[in-house]
Amino acid sequence: MPKHTTIAAPIDMSGGFSDFFATIGLTGGGLVTKGIAAVIAIIAVRMLLQLSSDPKTALRKGSTAIGVLFVAVILALYGSTLFSTVTSAQAG
Repeated sequence: MPKHTTIAAPIDMSGGFSDFFATIGLTGGGLVTKGIAAVIAIIAVRMLLQLSSDPKTALRKGSTAIGVLFVAVILALYGSTLFSTVTSAQAG
């Protein structure tokens, strides 16, 4: 008779997407933040791919694209923390 080993505890996913995103640690705001960061990262990569052959212009536009990509990475990593302070502000 085979023994069954439980690898993970069962999770009730009857709530649909809200239950799924809660199990992976994303709320609606966190999902929106990751989506915005992904769009900004795509824009930065597109900026990098469209560099000109002139060295001075390419250096200026490339450094701008690297800066935009850095902002996208920071937003993806810490965006939910940054925006949670805005939404939980209280009127004095």
